[in-house]
Amino acid sequence: MFKINENYLKLPGSYLFSTIGKKVREFSEANPDKKIIRLGIGDVTLPLAPSVISALHNAVDEMAEKASFKGYAPDLGYEFLRQAIAEHDFKARGVTVAVDEIFVSDGAKSDSGNIQEIFDVSSKIAVCDPVYPVYVDSNVMAGRTGDYIAETGRWTNVIYMPCTKENNFAPELPKETPDLIYLCFPNNPTGSTITKDGLQKWVDYANEAGAVIIYDAAYEAYISEENVPHTIYECEGAKTCAIEIRSYSKNAGFTGTRLGYTVVPKELKCGDVSLNSLWARRHGTKFNGAPYIIQAAGAAIYTEAGRRETKEQIAYYMNNAKIIREGLKAAGYTVSGGVNAPYIWMETPNGMTSWEFFDYLLEKANVVGTPGSGFGPSGEGYFRLTSFGTYESTLEAVERIKKLK
Repeated sequence: MFKINENYLKLPGSYLFSTIGKKVREFSEANPDKKIIRLGIGDVTLPLAPSVISALHNAVDEMAEKASFKGYAPDLGYEFLRQAIAEHDFKARGVTVAVDEIFVSDGAKSDSGNIQEIFDVSSKIAVCDPVYPVYVDSNVMAGRTGDYIAETGRWTNVIYMPCTKENNFAPELPKETPDLIYLCFPNNPTGSTITKDGLQKWVDYANEAGAVIIYDAAYEAYISEENVPHTIYECEGAKTCAIEIRSYSKNAGFTGTRLGYTVVPKELKCGDVSLNSLWARRHGTKFNGAPYIIQAAGAAIYTEAGRRETKEQIAYYMNNAKIIREGLKAAGYTVSGGVNAPYIWMETPNGMTSWEFFDYLLEKANVVGTPGSGFGPSGEGYFRLTSFGTYESTLEAVERIKKLK
């Protein structure tokens, strides 16, 4: 008789955003006259840039001709895209990344969940707290996290690195030595960042401890401050201890078209075994790449027009972030983030729990956000709002929330 992977049964409840979606659907069905403003899930609202749309049309036309038709994409991704990535995302910042260290995929979420497969099941993970749920959940499914303690919201075999107001929402080096360290900067959900000197300490720590940093840089395009690194490879020694994951969803609106990539340096080794070769083998066997049409659209982002258009979209969302941050602060709420990231991290008012405030905000203001506790135990008492709404809906949402004070 077949058996199931019982690690899946350890996962508490449903996925965070599935729970939010269910609550919003139920409220909407019970209140069809209410106009709901959604500042919860990190989905974008602006359409794809003109240069991207043009590239998509051209790629579709190519697929209609025998001479230019493309079938399966190469395992690592098309070289024209990987060359553009190496040139614009890294060389332009003084960093050398080889094209065969770049693995194109169908998105950062997939890679964030799948990268743990190349590590031993006994590997101990360290995560920021709060943080994007996929890191922990994927390791739960793999059987690494031990048992879930409902009273504390923690797993027994996970090292939690609290990110609190006291440490400016940036984690401190763990006292217990991990094997895998998940870092996300700019951070989701808090919007916090780390300086280059601060990140260098993590790189030095990982190299000394023999640990691997899995560095989520999905929001690097939103960085506005000069002392915040755009890639971990700006730090000396990072190529011997760090894997970096990138996304096109947030910087170019590819949430509906799905495109991302991961960098695994050839210098990153376990003994004589290169992790680059392991990820290449995994990529070839369990392919989660993107089709030619999408990769052609991704390459268009690196054209002169594409870079200009994506910068305009990022500026649009960051203006929304400024509206939320400054509007709520002026109303007396305690907020942070929204400077180098499209997320505002606010303290829940009047001692409410994160989910109590979610229900209150939905009921009284018809605004959807994300409970901080859904990102980890240290997120309790906090709430995430995104700037991915329209300008008009952002203004209206802020006015509604102000009236609750």
